[in-house]
Amino acid sequence: MRARLKDVAAKAGVAPNTASTILNRRPNSWASKATEERVFKAAEELGYRPSRAAMGLRLGRYKSIGLVVPDLHNPFYIAFADLLERRIRQDGYDLILEHSRSDMEYQRHCLSAILDRQIDAVTYFVGDLKSHLDFLQEAAKTSTPVVAHIGPTAEPIGFDAIMMDFSKGIRGAVKHLLKLGHKRFAFLCALAKGQHPGDRPPLVNQLLREHGIPDEDNHVISCAHDLESVRESFAKFLRKAKKRRPTALIAMNDLSAIAAIRAAKDYGLEVPEDLSVIGVDNIPMGEYLHRRLTTIAQPLEKLADTTADMLFHRLSESGKNGKPMKERFATELLLKETTAKPSS
Repeated sequence: MRARLKDVAAKAGVAPNTASTILNRRPNSWASKATEERVFKAAEELGYRPSRAAMGLRLGRYKSIGLVVPDLHNPFYIAFADLLERRIRQDGYDLILEHSRSDMEYQRHCLSAILDRQIDAVTYFVGDLKSHLDFLQEAAKTSTPVVAHIGPTAEPIGFDAIMMDFSKGIRGAVKHLLKLGHKRFAFLCALAKGQHPGDRPPLVNQLLREHGIPDEDNHVISCAHDLESVRESFAKFLRKAKKRRPTALIAMNDLSAIAAIRAAKDYGLEVPEDLSVIGVDNIPMGEYLHRRLTTIAQPLEKLADTTADMLFHRLSESGKNGKPMKERFATELLLKETTAKPSS
């Protein structure tokens, strides 16, 4: 049976109020050093842990932050969760994780579930802003702060948001591949169920058209987000394209880039000799391939720190009724070892 506060008080020979004051290290404690030591020793011997629900009701804080991630199999989200947890732990907060399993409909369920838990604030990655706009605008009116990770938008938004702008990294990737001499391209659009592709595929198309690449040499390959679907879809595309296959590929993320490299290898192509590949996210796994993966990197540490800062500001007295906060970050192309001039 779980030890209760009154059990600790009885064992230490003090009143429950005194035990509570000591265990919560309140500044108004008049207890002697000896009494404090007795109470802490009794709590340790009994294995007493304060009820988070009771503590939340008393202090108005549960000291917990919720995070909903779309894909636990993607190391990018795990790295973000790790950095965020380390950051909020410095302020005495725990991280509560929900996995929406790359399903935009299930993500709504996860958000509702985590908001019903004993947490103080929530942050999550929005797969499709349009379908979540009502939720975010309503959430901004509640007492539980929500910080959304979204793509850039020109529309006015009434909620706290961190915007990741991929345009700089995409422009750098296209410019780099064109400079190497590539003339046939593909964009691997691996998406979760119900996820909007965002602005990356149309931006790639626009940039290639501006540089005279005809549409027949600029392919968008759509598939599910899991590795096997990416591998099968890209392998099927290569078989169909034959001699008109692309010599350069930009993938939606690093994981899909890695699956595409496997498919290319199975088809008899070498990376980067026969196919240049660029991913997105700069996950640690990319450093350990046979060739280090060229990638478009997000400033992960800044994202985690800014997320924590926004949430803590909203939880402070001065931040409760402030205007919606927005922070915008740019991506950057990191040249490594999976791009080269196209083979003759």
